[in-house]
Amino acid sequence: MQAVRFHEFGTPDVLRLEEVPLPAPGPGEVRVRVAATSFNAVDGNIRLGAMQGPFPVALPHVPGADLAGTVDALGEGVTGWSVGDRVVGFLPMVPDGASAEQVLAPAEVLAPAPAAVPLVDAASLPTVGLTAWQALFDHGGLTAGQRVLVVGAGGAVGGYAVQLAAAAGAHVVATASPRSRDAVLAAGAAEVVDRTGADLATAVTEPVDLVLNLAPLEPDAFAALAGLVRDGGAVVSTTVWMPAPTDEARGVRGVDVYVRSDAAQLAELVARVDRGELRVAVAERVPLARLADVHARAARGELPGKVVVTV
Repeated sequence: MQAVRFHEFGTPDVLRLEEVPLPAPGPGEVRVRVAATSFNAVDGNIRLGAMQGPFPVALPHVPGADLAGTVDALGEGVTGWSVGDRVVGFLPMVPDGASAEQVLAPAEVLAPAPAAVPLVDAASLPTVGLTAWQALFDHGGLTAGQRVLVVGAGGAVGGYAVQLAAAAGAHVVATASPRSRDAVLAAGAAEVVDRTGADLATAVTEPVDLVLNLAPLEPDAFAALAGLVRDGGAVVSTTVWMPAPTDEARGVRGVDVYVRSDAAQLAELVARVDRGELRVAVAERVPLARLADVHARAARGELPGKVVVTV
C-alpha cells in the first residue's frame, strides 16, 4: 500500500509518498481503508520534531490523526464493528497515522461516520470537533446563560466552538478577521470583535464566564485575558506554548488543553451533524500525493481553512 512518511525531522520536503507493507490488526485493533485524513497544525510541529516531548514518534512516521474510512479487517477480541462499517476517529498521536491507504486504529477510538456529509469530509471533524467540545465543556464547564469569549473564532476549532457554545445556550462573543465575520455570525456568535484592530480589554465591555483562546497572542495580550473573566471563571487555551493565565485572587483558572480521543463525544458530534445541528466546514480537498505541499502552505500561513487529504 502507499503512505506518506518522513524518515527525519525537518521541513515539508522530508515527506515522501512510499510503498509500505500492509499492516495486520493486533488484538483490539481495527484496520481501516482510509477515505481521508486532514491537516492539523500539530502535524507540522510533529514533522519538525518540535513535539517529541508529548508525542515521541519513531521514524519513519506516517502523520495524520484524523481518520475517515471503512473497516477492512478486525483484530482478535474486537466487537461492535464489522467489515464494511464507515467510521471516523481521532487516532493516537505516536503510532503511524492515516496518511496512508490503510491504517490500524484502536477499536475503542472509533465512532460511526456521519451519513449527512461525504465520508471524505467527515475526516475534518474529529480533532477540531473534540478540541472544541473538551475545551468548552470538560475544561471550561460552560452552561446555558453564560457568556463565553472565543478568541480566534474564524479558525477550524473556532467554527465548531461557536456552534457548540451557541447550541448550549451561551452568549458568544467572538474575535475574527473581517473576512470571517459573516461565517462566525452564521455559526451563532452574538457579537463579533475585529481581531485585526480591536483591543479586547476595551472591546469586551462586560465580563465573561469563560475565555476560549485559540489564537497566537503576544504575551501581554495573552496575560490580559484573565482580566476579562468574572470571578470564578476560566481561561482555557489551546496555545500550550504559553501557560494559560490565571488570577488566583479572584478564583480565575487557567487551563491548557491537550485534546484526547473520546469515542462517545465524537459520536455525539456525529449525531449533531446528522441532525443538521452542527455544520462541517471543509475549505479544500487535496490528494495524498500533495500532502507535502499542504504542509508547506501551512508553514507560510496560506491555507484557506480546514484541508481534507483524500486517499
